[in-house]
Amino acid sequence: MRKRSDVPMSLADACLVRLSELREDSRVMTCDRAFRLYRRRGRQAIPLLMPADL
Repeated sequence: MRKRSDVPMSLADACLVRLSELREDSRVMTCDRAFRLYRRRGRQAIPLLMPADL
């Protein structure tokens, strides 16, 4: 997160990132475009489910 310090992470976002780390097969459903910047374990992109029009 140090690389993207201009994008603040909320407590809710941090919880979702952590939960995605605990379950390898999980996906996060979100409408928040900034969530694409978050990584689990520092490097792995988090699989997301987002509306197609975003």
